[in-house]
Amino acid sequence: MVMKMAENINALDEINKGSTMGIDAISMIIDKVEDKKLKKILEQFKSKYEDISLKITRLYPKYDSGDVHKTNIVNKVMTDMGIEMKTFNDTSNSKIAEILLQGVNMGIIEGKKILNKKKINTEVESIVSDYVSMQEEMVEVLKTYL
Repeated sequence: MVMKMAENINALDEINKGSTMGIDAISMIIDKVEDKKLKKILEQFKSKYEDISLKITRLYPKYDSGDVHKTNIVNKVMTDMGIEMKTFNDTSNSKIAEILLQGVNMGIIEGKKILNKKKINTEVESIVSDYVSMQEEMVEVLKTYL
């Protein structure tokens, strides 16, 4: 039971870190987007990341008395710097989609690894599944901008 509790906490922490990184990346990049349709799409996905993070924050106390883990300041700064460097000369829809797809794919991989282990409770698995599905949807949408 202790192992399963730790697995649930780790899963929630990892998915919240991924959601936080998604929120941060979209927040950083959205001002560079000129295409109104793409900007609206990114705002919708940011909102979905925020919804997942909120679900995790509400569920977390059931598994741990501490605070849910978010990305640390170093990761945030690295993400911001990476986005700045990659978009310095190119803020096209294609470049924006490419940058976001790289992060989204990492999130899908992490989520799938958690799901494949099958050592988490159903309610945690549901959040992880929602996260992976949302990111897979995001891949399909972003691919149209490449």
